[in-house]
Amino acid sequence: MKRVPKPVFFIVALLILAFSFTAIFGVSYYTGDNKNTVLKGIGDIRWGIDIRGGVEATFKPANNYDATDEQLESAKSIIELRMISQGITDYELYADRNSDRIIVRFPWKSDETEFNAVNAIEEISSTANLTFRPGKSYESTDVGSDGEYIYKTPTGDTATVLMDGSAVEKAEAQYYQDDSGKAQYVVSLTLNEEGAKTFQEITTTYLNQTVSIWMDDIMLSAPTVQATITDGKAQISGSFTAKQATELAQKINAGALPFQLETANYGNISATLGENALTAMAYAAVVAFILIALIMIIFYRLPGFVAIIALIGQMGLTVAAVSGYFPAFPSFTMTLPGIAGMILSIGMGVDCNVITAERIKEELRGGRTLDGALDKGSKNSLSAIVDGNMTVVIVSIILMLVFGPSNILSFIFGESTTGTIYAFGYTLLVGVISNFIMGIFFSRLMLRSIAGIKPLRKNWLFGGAKDEK
Repeated sequence: MKRVPKPVFFIVALLILAFSFTAIFGVSYYTGDNKNTVLKGIGDIRWGIDIRGGVEATFKPANNYDATDEQLESAKSIIELRMISQGITDYELYADRNSDRIIVRFPWKSDETEFNAVNAIEEISSTANLTFRPGKSYESTDVGSDGEYIYKTPTGDTATVLMDGSAVEKAEAQYYQDDSGKAQYVVSLTLNEEGAKTFQEITTTYLNQTVSIWMDDIMLSAPTVQATITDGKAQISGSFTAKQATELAQKINAGALPFQLETANYGNISATLGENALTAMAYAAVVAFILIALIMIIFYRLPGFVAIIALIGQMGLTVAAVSGYFPAFPSFTMTLPGIAGMILSIGMGVDCNVITAERIKEELRGGRTLDGALDKGSKNSLSAIVDGNMTVVIVSIILMLVFGPSNILSFIFGESTTGTIYAFGYTLLVGVISNFIMGIFFSRLMLRSIAGIKPLRKNWLFGGAKDEK
């Protein structure tokens, strides 16, 4: 067996523990009363309806509009996209074609202490029709919660639409520092080929004039065209916060509803669990993990100690994949089935390390040297671990395909609008992949490294008999 340098154990263990700490607790700082999140942790997870409660709303076409089945289905798909873009996977969504109704249930946000059902419903059901208009004439004003004026309802020449949101290929929230060093958040637009041509014509025609940008009947900004724009890029500015810029970009990317919706009725949904149930579950999880750690160390000694580090890393990776820790992976709504999937994957992680430790113990008691036992035991346990984990991976993927937002297998199993089973499949899949990384690769790397430390090169520390050296 090729030995691994001794410092590798300490380096890998330190990196795993540091990563897990930041993944679980997150990293943030405050600027005045504003919290700035650098890395998301458990506190940033959006909990499902069954844990925190949520809202149920029924929408219908406004002004007695006679929506076709295709338009109703399109509206349902756009609402679904909006929820997915915000990391909401614990939702239920139905389109009743007979009564032209769309029924939706979704959970609270992670940072809300008091749930405002009206705001939540407006966020989901707004038409989100982005338009570019000449001038900046408006009918009325209002004052927002931040004290800024809101200009509403285009009038006169501004009622003319020059270009709409269908010309936008992608919207992205960005920021820059102004001359005073303060961060300014904007939404950058990338136009499609047809939109780029139209925008070039607009900026040529209205050079040195105002072209305002509207979302539904609210003016977002009213810049003056200073040059003809030929690269298909546009920008929306307007004293946005980071959250507002992100939400606006998400709405634009999801697209505009084919018709205006109004709320037929709505109501709050109470959580299935009690108010303190989540805290009680957290305490129970800590106690259970401590007991598992003690049992693993007592029965398997050094392999058990290494297994605990690997399990901490597995938990950190799983939480990171749910909370939005990695920018490439959006946050995920955690439900009770999702927690069950995470617990099951941790159990499989324990099983993975137990199988490896038992094989090493068998080889040592069969007379092999320490290096030989580590090599042979690791190889003998690999096939059993991979077979078991691959079976779970396949099942998890099937659950996600059947019950996920895209409903890829709906032609076989029918339409599904529940995210709870999808949450179970997702956390189980993420947990098993984390187990492959931590339980198979890093735990074996640490074992081979720690076996090179002379004071620890004793067979009994790896599961051999006490009298063996």
